[in-house]
Amino acid sequence: MLNRILGCLYGKALGDAFAMPAQVHPDDTERAFGWLDSWQAAPADHIVHAGLPAGRITDDSEQAFSIAQAVIDAGGVTLEAAVKGLVAWYDRVNGDNSPYVGPSTRRGVNALKAGEDPRKTGLWGDTNGAPMRIAPIGLLHPGDIEGAVADAVTVCMPTHFTQPAVSGAAAVAAAVAQALVEGASLDDVIAAGLRGAELGRAQGRRWFGCSAPFKIEQALAIAASSADTRMKLRRLFDEVGATLNVPETVGAAFGLLAMGQGDPKETAILAANLSGDADTIGAIACAMAGAYAGFDAIPAADIAVLEADEVFQSYEVRAIADGLAALAGASADHA
Repeated sequence: MLNRILGCLYGKALGDAFAMPAQVHPDDTERAFGWLDSWQAAPADHIVHAGLPAGRITDDSEQAFSIAQAVIDAGGVTLEAAVKGLVAWYDRVNGDNSPYVGPSTRRGVNALKAGEDPRKTGLWGDTNGAPMRIAPIGLLHPGDIEGAVADAVTVCMPTHFTQPAVSGAAAVAAAVAQALVEGASLDDVIAAGLRGAELGRAQGRRWFGCSAPFKIEQALAIAASSADTRMKLRRLFDEVGATLNVPETVGAAFGLLAMGQGDPKETAILAANLSGDADTIGAIACAMAGAYAGFDAIPAADIAVLEADEVFQSYEVRAIADGLAALAGASADHA
């Protein structure tokens, strides 16, 4: 269990940091790096990450780790713990002046800090902050899709309580929960993600746009097609999408998970070359891959790069893994 929990947390950081330097459009990523398959710093003209060194994690991992720590401190998932973890991260990065804070998160956290009701502060949140930080919640529910979805709903509420955001987050949490089951196949993990997405669609404020389950299915069809890898990535970018839109983000992440056959490093490389919101898509896809394949599937050289990053170091990820493992074990014993 601990191996898979560590795999999820380190996989999240791997996908995040490895894909961080990718440009918004795949043509620009190719011009800058060719095929991006090694650790790179962000280009000086990067729209968001300019100046970040190779191996640097971003808000995708940081928010997940901060919420996980707050949940550990609280002894389980509560609305108060979700708020505490988000606000702690926001203050830690000086969120009011940070270019990395997403629009829904900024709106929600500022409302929370103004004393508004956390059951209402997320009613306009429709971007991909919810699925990008939810993976640790799935780790608390080995094999329990419904439990993972229920806690995902709680964690979404303060900033992203719209149907697309909850559906996307529920898909990721459910997939991670199923990945912890001994002997689970990659097909089992993906099926759990689709089930979670459907359950999540019943929660949150009604919102417009396509559904996460539709985009996941679309991405899986592209992943299973006979096209070569570059063509599949281009089709994911053009047809599924790779923006901050939740169904696009989550759909693309499941497509990459399938293309990479659950291997964390291969999935990270695919995310980097997909481009778009690559660090977020990579963080989600590789968190699922890491939970499925385990910590031992991540190359030691890549672990060393992550552990050399001062931001990653500051979150004491191995201690977070121990805390989540203890909570997951307690939950299983109670069940």
